[in-house]
Amino acid sequence: MITLLMLLNMLINPSSVHDFSFTTIDGKEIQMAQFKGKKILLVNTASKCGYTPQYKELEQLHKQYGKNLVVIGFPANNFGNQEPGSNEDIAAFCEENYGVTFLIAEKVEVKGEKIDPLFKYLTEQPNPDFTGDINWNFEKFLIDENGKLIHRYRSKIKPLDPVIVNQL
Repeated sequence: MITLLMLLNMLINPSSVHDFSFTTIDGKEIQMAQFKGKKILLVNTASKCGYTPQYKELEQLHKQYGKNLVVIGFPANNFGNQEPGSNEDIAAFCEENYGVTFLIAEKVEVKGEKIDPLFKYLTEQPNPDFTGDINWNFEKFLIDENGKLIHRYRSKIKPLDPVIVNQL
């Protein structure tokens, strides 16, 4: 009974990103807790956006810092209908155009009434940057080894920008 109450409390009042899970673009359930001890960079992505070339730098981050950093893309169609495709379309686009090997989640909502619980949590978390709604595709959330949001970056900040890399 205590275990069930603890689980229910975590779902109602998560204490870190590690309390969440997501489904990959190919249908596998991933518990964020498996990334304890590593930093995590979460990015809402889109295939038809002016920022889409950032996939290349996200892949570079993944390859260069993968021992200590988990990169996860979350495709979303919340801004300008720039991610209209299916999960299969998105996976093929990422692989064919950018050679993406980092984790990609299934398509989610990152804003509005149907916002994914992880992004609802992230947009409400205190951090030294800003809180509130995501403004556009390719916003980035840097999570520390304990699952806490430490920085948030708007779309124009590229993945290999020193403000991100110096935090890794």
